[in-house]
Amino acid sequence: MTIWGLIIGGATGFAFGGPIGALLGAAAGTLAGQQLRRHIDPEQNKKVAFTVAVIALSAKMARADGVVTAAEIRSFRERVQISEGDLHRVGQFWDLARQTQDGFEAYARQTVSLFGQKSAILEQLLDLLFTIARADGDITNPEWDYLRQVAAVFGYDEDEFNRFSDIYSGENPPPHLVLGVSAQASLDEARSAWRKLAAAHHPDKLIAAGMPEEFIQAATDRLARINHAYDLLSRQRTASSKPV
Repeated sequence: MTIWGLIIGGATGFAFGGPIGALLGAAAGTLAGQQLRRHIDPEQNKKVAFTVAVIALSAKMARADGVVTAAEIRSFRERVQISEGDLHRVGQFWDLARQTQDGFEAYARQTVSLFGQKSAILEQLLDLLFTIARADGDITNPEWDYLRQVAAVFGYDEDEFNRFSDIYSGENPPPHLVLGVSAQASLDEARSAWRKLAAAHHPDKLIAAGMPEEFIQAATDRLARINHAYDLLSRQRTASSKPV
């Protein structure tokens, strides 16, 4: 069964409460017409929690902005696998998440409690939110404010958020920003940063940490950007070191 079948089909229950558990319960009653059965599977719990967090936080971002564009929906579907059979009910679940009284902070805090502050999987989630927000070309002021607050709950300080902002503000961010090194970093420093990032954000590593396979395209896209940044910076450093 896909992660969507688990969440919106009411096939199983999960071993956590809080806003994520409440949203799952509401979905089971509203979308599946049945009560959730208790079933404790720690690995499955994390996959469900990650998925619900993505849906809830993207839905709350849309509520803060007041607008959902076709480009944003398309961006999400390009990076997250949803079958045609699941699409309608996933949309209903998203609407349900958007309308809940729980604020985004509650979902963000519960997600941190499950995965840990500044973990690679939370950075992947934040990357997906940024990607959705900028899909129509511009991140609006309400979206910037929202993303800043989510990042703060996830454990990122203002300097770290500003680096994210610089990365997602344009089509071709400077490679040193993507790698998290200074503009003057040596090739060895860049290589070390790239290896750490590539290892931490490899799709297999993220899946092992609790990301469902349905999100593998989003993770693959992120890894490709990391690899491209290193390749570009490496070529720049090599070219600058050649004698004139």
